[in-house]
Amino acid sequence: MQLSAILYLVGFARTLLVIILIVVVIRLVARYVLPYFVQKGVKNMQQKMQGQYREQQRPKRPEGEVTIEKDKGKGQNGNSYEGEYVDFEEVD
Repeated sequence: MQLSAILYLVGFARTLLVIILIVVVIRLVARYVLPYFVQKGVKNMQQKMQGQYREQQRPKRPEGEVTIEKDKGKGQNGNSYEGEYVDFEEVD
């Protein structure tokens, strides 16, 4: 009887210790690790928003000025297809 009671108490103490350790680990993660990832995500979002703002604030070109801008996303491996040649004829 005494052996089973001791084993029961040891099992209960072990379970209680595991639960306490899990709570402590969750608190440490929530206090130190989670804010790091949130701060990193906020910093990335700020950089993206600043990039979009800079894109919108490009200087306006005077009317009639023509420029050709290529896609920055396409690398040298991309297709360098410039377009289709069209032969125009003047109409009298």
